[in-house]
Amino acid sequence: MTAPPETLLDGVGAFAQAIGERDVTRPSARVWGESALARSSEKRLMVFSGTSNEDLAKGIAQRLGIRLGDAIIKKFANGETYVKFDESVRGADVFLVQSPNGIDTINDQLMELLIMIDAAKLASVHRITAVMPWYAYSRQDKKVSGREPITARLVANLLQAAGVDRVLSMDLHTGQLQGFFSVPVDHMTAVPIMAQYFRDKGLAGEGSVVVSPDAGGAKRAKKFADKLDTSLAILTKERPQHNIAEVTSVIGDVRGKVCIMIDDMIDTAGTLCAGAQALLDHGATAVYACATHAVFSGPAIERIRDSVMTEVVVTDTIPVSVVDRPDNIRVLSVAGVLADTIRNVFCDESVSSIFGGENQLF
Repeated sequence: MTAPPETLLDGVGAFAQAIGERDVTRPSARVWGESALARSSEKRLMVFSGTSNEDLAKGIAQRLGIRLGDAIIKKFANGETYVKFDESVRGADVFLVQSPNGIDTINDQLMELLIMIDAAKLASVHRITAVMPWYAYSRQDKKVSGREPITARLVANLLQAAGVDRVLSMDLHTGQLQGFFSVPVDHMTAVPIMAQYFRDKGLAGEGSVVVSPDAGGAKRAKKFADKLDTSLAILTKERPQHNIAEVTSVIGDVRGKVCIMIDDMIDTAGTLCAGAQALLDHGATAVYACATHAVFSGPAIERIRDSVMTEVVVTDTIPVSVVDRPDNIRVLSVAGVLADTIRNVFCDESVSSIFGGENQLF
């Protein structure tokens, strides 16, 4: 014989009391038949940082009004990575901030992120979000010739295999990277931050022109130009080999104007410096440049220091050394944008509303 509802309800309350789960409340007879028991405790938001960009993670946590979570990250004698969360994360909404970068560290930091995801999963967190402002290996997003890998997809597969529930990134190299994931991808952009910076400098309107360094970045450059109320120009270039670019022509009117080049990243700065010289040769009065990700590999810093560019504006998605940074490099913080995004994800609110729906740049 089936026990009456009152008896079953008493059993639920006794069970909750027996296991000491104070956050499990006894449902009333009015809600009998609902699919879940109510909990009195609220969700927890926790932010942890890998070793790639702890300053940015601290800035995000500060904007959220919380402290950065405690985690132990160290190396074994043979170089293997050890990760342990030094506080309870059970049931929490965990955000792991990591932007793998650096010639000697990018692979270790990527592996470090995967281990952090696995540690969080085994610690019974509610949801794991990988906050990767700079998405490592993003440039190899398709096969250009035979026997090449698609590393952008490989990284996506690794993250999902490790157990990530969501990915948050910024100014991806190409839009198709979002399609490599079967979990949600929140795509943020630093375009509004950089546009406001140049507006504050008075570089807007008819006296300026926004320049895309290649045809692939034309849509991003067009949105940037719209925010500055300027016209658009495009550089055409050829790549005889990796990290080497040759500017072939300038499409658009740049004579007598201040040019602002915009790209998603600056790697060796070869394209940037060649483009700046080509713009001056075509009659530009001054050349500025901006990019979200300051990869700055090899001779990049020296090239920018000795270049004809008045100023190069980047963000802190990748840390830029204060010691090595020349006077013509300016770094803007994206901690506020990322903190707002994390807050909206945690609260189950719209992310695109942060940008008014204008964060789709492809």
